[in-house]
Amino acid sequence: MMEGINETVNFLQSRGIFKPTIGIVLGTGLGNLIKEIEIIKEFDYEEIPNFPLSTVEFHKGKLIYARLGAKEIIVMQGRFHYYEGYSFQQLTFPIRVMKLLGVKSLLLSNACGSMNPDFKKGSLMVIDDHINLLPGNPLIGKNYDEMGPRFPDMSMPYSTEINQLLFKIAGENDIELHKGVYVAVSGPNLETRAEYRFLRMIGADVVGMSTIPEVIVANQIGLRCSAVSVITDECDPDNLDVADINSILSVAAKAEIKLIKLMKLIIDQL
Repeated sequence: MMEGINETVNFLQSRGIFKPTIGIVLGTGLGNLIKEIEIIKEFDYEEIPNFPLSTVEFHKGKLIYARLGAKEIIVMQGRFHYYEGYSFQQLTFPIRVMKLLGVKSLLLSNACGSMNPDFKKGSLMVIDDHINLLPGNPLIGKNYDEMGPRFPDMSMPYSTEINQLLFKIAGENDIELHKGVYVAVSGPNLETRAEYRFLRMIGADVVGMSTIPEVIVANQIGLRCSAVSVITDECDPDNLDVADINSILSVAAKAEIKLIKLMKLIIDQL
């Protein structure tokens, strides 16, 4: 794995990517942040050695090196998912690459469904903690000591400092921002009524199909991270509507305006 990571890092550095300090992963329907940044370099994933390819039609599949204010950032416009057929090591490969490029802080976003009746679609939620129900873990297999410990602590997987700053910014800008627990499942189908009841019972506020593998690796390799979920549908098992991906994307697009504002302000203050 290290040989592949180093090959990718060398390729990107040879193409002009130098010391980005902030990494960003943009989730489903949340790719418009790139319209707000000064793009220095951009690469289709297929151009980058060892990178997986995003197979989800509404994920762009670009790695973007950019400037926002005084900060140099690297943005994944489109992530990878277990349901696309990738291993957990492949899903998290770009996070390890970001670390070796110089990234210190990782900001993630995703679209999710809410099981908490107080969290309505179109609102945002900072992930305070998570439950991993994906059928695997990116740390399984040979451990590379240069990438971090064999048994990383996960008692505080999300940066308290960044999360507190997000709430401060949200309060100052009249952005509704919840705090809760995110659970990840494999997908790609959405859940049954009984599954929503179960997920709520075990302590989750929202459910999605991503993010947690990236957070596990970020904790192992020493990247402080924070994640914001865009709530695109309400998953009340007693009043469950038929899932409509176009409706989900429409809600994500409207909520993304608030997410972009939040992201721009947090990047400025990190």
